[in-house]
Amino acid sequence: MNDRPARGALDSAQAQRIADHVRRGMLSGDRASQSLGMRVVAMTPGTATLAMTVRADMLNGFDICHGGFITTLADSAFAFACNSGNEFTVAAGLTVDFLAAAREGDVLTAHAEQVSHAGRTGVYDIVVTNQHGQRVALVRGRASRVKGRSSVPGEAA
Repeated sequence: MNDRPARGALDSAQAQRIADHVRRGMLSGDRASQSLGMRVVAMTPGTATLAMTVRADMLNGFDICHGGFITTLADSAFAFACNSGNEFTVAAGLTVDFLAAAREGDVLTAHAEQVSHAGRTGVYDIVVTNQHGQRVALVRGRASRVKGRSSVPGEAA
């Protein structure tokens, strides 16, 4: 059982220390994100921003970034954001709208932000942009928290 104070009871510095602890712990074990060259640009309680450069091996038959890679970047940002409080949380669903093509060499950035949290369910909006600030995709994620389980062992002090 998790005996730490409720999320709202944490001061902002403590909440940020926990988010930093989760960022380090999750990234060290996230082979999928690492293999795609993703990097965590920023992470605060309830938010995460990840970036990835589109490589040649990410292009589809039309010579544009395969939508699955764009979705994976958004999903990774979503995972970091919804686990930022060190409460084990998994995706329950995603909806994706592609708005523009991404090409080799583009630097994609996904910013995930908590929109709602009620009980075990959270809703997150993720915006994926390119290096010019153009929106490439909009994603909405629905998350489910597992009671009494941490995302990564230990907590930041």
